[in-house]
Amino acid sequence: MARVNKKKQLSPKNLFLNILIALLSVVVFFLLYSFITNSIVNKPVDWTTENAEKGDASGEIIQLDVLNGCGVSGIAQDFTDFLRKRNFDVVQSSNYKTFDVEQSLVIDRTGDLAAARKVAYALGIDESNIVQQINPDYYLNVSVVIGRDYEQLKPLQ
Repeated sequence: MARVNKKKQLSPKNLFLNILIALLSVVVFFLLYSFITNSIVNKPVDWTTENAEKGDASGEIIQLDVLNGCGVSGIAQDFTDFLRKRNFDVVQSSNYKTFDVEQSLVIDRTGDLAAARKVAYALGIDESNIVQQINPDYYLNVSVVIGRDYEQLKPLQ
């Protein structure tokens, strides 16, 4: 008697199910990765519990621009990405008028000191580096000027 070697062939139904399982596994992995990244690694700033006594800007969308005042290429974009992941509305990132800023600044543009404090807290900028330059023609709440102390701030730690 001769043995007949039968190779297992996947039926179209089994092939379809295997592909479907693989695709669903990729989707589940992606969702799990997104959840971990957004809830653990890039936690939003919890302003209300940390600084309720200093004024609360919760529920408000804070619009700001990020200005490179230290001359390091790409640093404004790094800070922009950091702030956007924490639900700040960064409308512009560009260079400051000079590159010789020693300490990073948060500039209150509209008289909303609570919003400036929230941005300073998110970045790890000391409150003594918050200044007010109120300008009714400016449509931003806050400007951030990144100084040469950028390595000590939260986005790069």
